[in-house]
Amino acid sequence: MNTTYSFQIYNSASLLPLEWNSLAADNIFLTREYLEVLENSSPVNMICHFIGIFNEDQLAGIALTQFLFAEKLDSFGERDQCLKTSVRNFAFKNFASHVLFVGNNMLTGQNAFAFAKDIKQSKAIKTLHKAINQLKKDLKASGRKVHITSIKDFTAAEIEPLQAEFKNNYTFSTQPNMVFEINKSWTTEQNYIDALSKKYRDQYKRARKKAEGIIKQKMSLTDIKKYEDVIYDLYFHVAKNAPFNTFFLARNHFSFFKEIMKDNFLFYGYFLDEKLIGFNTLIKNGTAMDTYFLGYDETIQREKMLYLNMLYDMIACSINQGFSEIVFARTALEIKSSVGAKPVKMYGLITHSNALINHNIAKLFNYLEPKTEWQERNPFK
Repeated sequence: MNTTYSFQIYNSASLLPLEWNSLAADNIFLTREYLEVLENSSPVNMICHFIGIFNEDQLAGIALTQFLFAEKLDSFGERDQCLKTSVRNFAFKNFASHVLFVGNNMLTGQNAFAFAKDIKQSKAIKTLHKAINQLKKDLKASGRKVHITSIKDFTAAEIEPLQAEFKNNYTFSTQPNMVFEINKSWTTEQNYIDALSKKYRDQYKRARKKAEGIIKQKMSLTDIKKYEDVIYDLYFHVAKNAPFNTFFLARNHFSFFKEIMKDNFLFYGYFLDEKLIGFNTLIKNGTAMDTYFLGYDETIQREKMLYLNMLYDMIACSINQGFSEIVFARTALEIKSSVGAKPVKMYGLITHSNALINHNIAKLFNYLEPKTEWQERNPFK
């Protein structure tokens, strides 16, 4: 019997079918609750759509897309002020300012879609392709032509069925996802410290000594609301100094996240002389702990090795709570490697609406995505 698959595009999380979460079971980032957070406190330059794939009238697949338009952004990252940056910004505005992501540009990992166990994968991916094309038509009709379509982030094995369907797409690889595997025999932070080689145990002690006087506090929804403006300034400072940024979070993002996700969203504030000088956030996702956004006061971060201390705190917290791995995501690869995270190569697919540019997309991509040189470390005995 030849089953037909169909799709439905939703432009609000409140309209999703009731059984949506049963397909998102393994991934908190595809649940209705998280998508509601995303929709209601998303960056100013982002519009989310949600795709349901149906086998007859059964929901058999779910997907997330994010449409990013650069018109509302003042900065694509301010770190590299030079001719290359201005050329890049010009290229970005004219040829890459309307990007449709299938997946989540704010996270690292396969957070694009989930299918029912008994689905025919190739057919589901073909239906997803049709839905993406329909969404592009809808966006164009509303005056927003999509320049670039990107499907991300997949491991080498996960990308294969997508390559088979999206034939004219260029396969790219960006910075790896830094993943920290927690040894099954560890139950306390001390077990982790004991496993470090002398050099890295010394690094740990030095960092902890530098942080004396800083008080770490788990923050409730009330606390987050109380410090909302300071939190945003700390976040924005870090985001603005990233080499390349395609979005900035909404001011209410963290409080709204806490309100909806409750205990699955952890917010830790760092105080010095009763002043909030930094924060980090974690999301419980099945057996994995995902690190989310953080922020800090640059002057204090240097002197107190605050960022490194935050990484150690995230490790301690995840060990204590019995998680099996920590997803440290991209950026700051070397320092994450120095605490024990390992790189996992991630791939994506990209295509441009202009045939000539699409023909040269490899060159354009390498231009827009700055290369990172870094050295991998192994801190364990």
